[in-house]
Amino acid sequence: MTGSPWDGADLSGQVIREVDLSGADLRGAMLANTTIDGYIVGLRVNGVEVVPLVEAELDRLHPERLALRPTDADGVRRACDVVQEMWAPTLARAEALGEPGVHESVGGEWSFAQTLRHLVFVTDAWFGHAVAQEAAPFHPLGLPATFMTDATAYGIDDQATPSYAEVLAARDSRLARLRDVAAGLTDNDLGRECGPNPAPGYPPPEARTVGSCLTVIFGEEWEHHRFAVRDLTVVESSRSTQPVDRD
Repeated sequence: MTGSPWDGADLSGQVIREVDLSGADLRGAMLANTTIDGYIVGLRVNGVEVVPLVEAELDRLHPERLALRPTDADGVRRACDVVQEMWAPTLARAEALGEPGVHESVGGEWSFAQTLRHLVFVTDAWFGHAVAQEAAPFHPLGLPATFMTDATAYGIDDQATPSYAEVLAARDSRLARLRDVAAGLTDNDLGRECGPNPAPGYPPPEARTVGSCLTVIFGEEWEHHRFAVRDLTVVESSRSTQPVDRD
């Protein structure tokens, strides 16, 4: 549909998923009561660049975000603590739902268990592959992003259906590794450049530092925690309104 004119198109009420609107030019658009969630950069609405305003408001509402953009080694250690503190009550909520609840999808999004599996993949990609330069860093229960269509290239079966206990074990192993690395990290380490990993995998080769890779991991933790809380609320609500079987 690249380059196709949409003059007069009525997309009201549509759910539009996984689309690329880079360079799109919306003129005379009606965006009343519209929700946009995604990677947004350089967006101008009525002549005003929006992203700096959104980021500032998110930082005000969620001050923990500031701690998840560390600039020194002590900050990385604090960021690891913040991640644990952030997820602890959310994990307790998920635990209360039981096995079916943590695997329940809301609106076609990842389930809670799948979200944790994706964060396993994020840690493997941005630390195991990019920073540690490992040849085979990917846990078989990790879950790549949906745009990565060939999970088998990472040694991953994206059709696997692990138990929640198995997912938690994988997740805990990755968090423990991050904390171990952070414990011995120095300020100089953060600025070290990571050369391209000769082994295939994600992220693709380019210039990056240890600090920038860790910041990606922490940013992903916050974003996916937000999604998890959003969907847990829906699952909890649906459970509370289900009729009670009194037989």
